[in-house]
Amino acid sequence: MRWRVRLVSGSAATMASPVSATWSRLRYDTAALTTRNRRQPVRNASSTLSAVTFAGSGDAFGSGGRYQACIHLRGAGGAGPVLLDCGATSLSALKHLGLDPGEISAVFVSHLHGDHFGGLPFLILDGQFSRRTRPLAVAGPPGTARRLTDAMECLFPGSSAVSRRFAVEITELSPGTASTVCGVTVRAWEASHPSGAPALLLRLNLADKTIAYTGDTAWTSAIADAAADADLLIAEAYYRDKNIPHHLRLADLDAHRDRLGASSSPTCPPTCSVTSTAHLSSPPATG
Repeated sequence: MRWRVRLVSGSAATMASPVSATWSRLRYDTAALTTRNRRQPVRNASSTLSAVTFAGSGDAFGSGGRYQACIHLRGAGGAGPVLLDCGATSLSALKHLGLDPGEISAVFVSHLHGDHFGGLPFLILDGQFSRRTRPLAVAGPPGTARRLTDAMECLFPGSSAVSRRFAVEITELSPGTASTVCGVTVRAWEASHPSGAPALLLRLNLADKTIAYTGDTAWTSAIADAAADADLLIAEAYYRDKNIPHHLRLADLDAHRDRLGASSSPTCPPTCSVTSTAHLSSPPATG
């Protein structure tokens, strides 16, 4: 199978298959921290949010029994949901929660470590055997197309060249660029997390809401840029206080709270959702 690959290194580019989403509610299963008020629950981040489901928020090693990074964003009105990252356990995580992988229109990949993009071969093969016909868009760092081909050939030799009923459309995002993928506008900043290709901080505009996502990264001032006036910031927090190279701590986010400006809309309290990669206290119960 030949990928359709698009490189975004200068001006913004646009991909077909527009998505129109209005958001009405948010559900979560991770620790939460508000940017200005610790007591404000993350579920109130937007009164018009449809659903943000943390199908996976664990580290690469399944600590605490958690699935790897996989955040499912669903808009209202029949729009296809999208994923932020797709770790190796994502297909199991989605099916465990009753989320149909065949509905996913796009996957936005923060970086090319297996616990953040290693689920793509399984998602693609699941689409093949479930007779998927709608295109699947993948947007990630430079080198995504080659790394995905290598991963598929390593896991299932010959699978990258198979003819399928659906296209896999790959957009490679360079830091400092913007693109539109399946109707979702995405901007990228460079994260501080060595992974064989530039790791990305992502900022998505889905309909009328803005979601910023750190992926894995040490603190960098670019996080504040990506989060500026966002309706929701989703950030990793490997430990509360212990420093792990190339990762954030909850203490880092707390220390830079004043720089993580979010929307000041009275109907959308500024909120930061912190996805723990296994070492914080147990997540709050979902409602």
